[in-house]
Amino acid sequence: MAQGQSTDMTPTGRGSIDRAPIDMPPVLERMSDYVGHYARLTPTREAVVYGEVRMTYADLDGAVRQCAKALMVAGVAKGERVALLGNPGPDFLVVFLATISIGGIWLGLSPRYKIDEYRYLLGDAQPKVLFSIGSFEGRDYRADLRVLMGEIAAIEQCVDLEAPAAQADSFARFLRGGAGVSDAALEARMAAVARLDPALIVYTSGSSGKPKGAVLSHHGLSYGNAIQGRAFGVGLPRAVCPFPINHVACVGDTCCTTLIRGGTLVFLARFDPAVVLRTIAAERINLWIGVPTMFILAADLPDFAATDLSSLETVVWGGAAMPRDYIARFAALGVRLVTLYGLTETTSDMTFTDPDASIDELAETVGRPPAEYPCRIVSDDGSPCAPGEQGEIQFKGDFVMLGYFNRPEATREAFTEDGWLRSGDLGYWRPDGNLVFVARKSEMFKSGGFNVYPREIEDVIEAHPAVALAGVIGVPDPLYREVGEAYVLRRPDVALEADEIARWCRDRLANYKVPKRFVVCDTLPMLPVGKIDKAQLKRQSASA
Repeated sequence: MAQGQSTDMTPTGRGSIDRAPIDMPPVLERMSDYVGHYARLTPTREAVVYGEVRMTYADLDGAVRQCAKALMVAGVAKGERVALLGNPGPDFLVVFLATISIGGIWLGLSPRYKIDEYRYLLGDAQPKVLFSIGSFEGRDYRADLRVLMGEIAAIEQCVDLEAPAAQADSFARFLRGGAGVSDAALEARMAAVARLDPALIVYTSGSSGKPKGAVLSHHGLSYGNAIQGRAFGVGLPRAVCPFPINHVACVGDTCCTTLIRGGTLVFLARFDPAVVLRTIAAERINLWIGVPTMFILAADLPDFAATDLSSLETVVWGGAAMPRDYIARFAALGVRLVTLYGLTETTSDMTFTDPDASIDELAETVGRPPAEYPCRIVSDDGSPCAPGEQGEIQFKGDFVMLGYFNRPEATREAFTEDGWLRSGDLGYWRPDGNLVFVARKSEMFKSGGFNVYPREIEDVIEAHPAVALAGVIGVPDPLYREVGEAYVLRRPDVALEADEIARWCRDRLANYKVPKRFVVCDTLPMLPVGKIDKAQLKRQSASA
């Protein structure tokens, strides 16, 4: 975009995308009902693609039912947990859907975790059955699993997803164990699952303590993601999914949203920007969901401009703000652009930008809640905030989390006395009805008595033409109590010095907001979902 050009513009491009609203899909009683629903309506439509594996809805339904029967034989009762350590792919999806179809509660484990992280999560959730890949990218998990099986008595069976079929703990052998369960017995178990029964545990990042398991219901997954899919504006999604399975962006935002509309999930074991671009072109992907980091890395590849992205209808990002010039690059594709906001605890995202949102709205706001989602912004005393006045963002409805697993006190603290879910996030309404996200309350720090919000500073730093991403943290200071420390990721092949960024900030921010230290780097520590790992930045700072 040329310097000085107005950014108050509506994204335009090839003009081939229909921005008209799409219909609301059916909201079924249970999230697990959708596979059978589409197996009856469109049995030959592709449901899952993973490398050479292609499964129709009839295939997926058969695999889910077979696994559900095997879980019944394994003794998984209603409310008991089933865990899976692995990557996005057919096995993950089948085990997830099978577990929740019989009333079990599923949780995912990232292959990136270390044994102490597995020890904590499995010790907290106490699953009855644990499924796991054997190895990934040179790491063998089997030794760690043997240790964990010896320590956590609740785990009665560990199933190796990669073992030869004849091996005692193989997935194939596990599945054969359900052969004696009748269809009638399975149907009875499925019918006993209610809409507000728990289906999924997603552990929060634990930035302010040990991770807590947010328990999400069938209704939250089906209702919330039906509304979310409507906001995406893709009638029959064909979505690429490289998200880690322990994150709601994988299970809810991508998988549930796509299944609810009878679409196709194209899985990748992990995020690689070059592979994602090739997949979009080869598989004719029409829905691309990610975090800004993913889009930045893809757009910076030399072959981005030459990649056939003509199949794309909607590009969606959340979790952080997208730099304005990257928004303009994606707007030039002529696709619907959507930025959104939500929490693990809200089950699905809660606010979405309008189909005709300007680049200013996409860069500065997170859109507005649909009519089905009660949302308010309140001050510390609980009074409603006027437009422009900052307060805590709160939501209310039976679609939000049921609570934190085995943590009644934390659950009580998460809700107001009149039932509103506290987001822990600060924001304000614009006069046009769009919501502006300001910061996590927990990330805010005080410097010399002033409130400092890292996201505001990061926005300023990321506006510098040589900057790709920035992460700002508060660090102890003997005079001001806390001061800002900024970690800045430079764009590829661009020279950038810390003094230049410091001058840039001093010209644009009040003195107390300007970080006292700038670290320019070629890489930043990232969480598996693509967000900057600020806990790691704090550890790096403390050890420096």
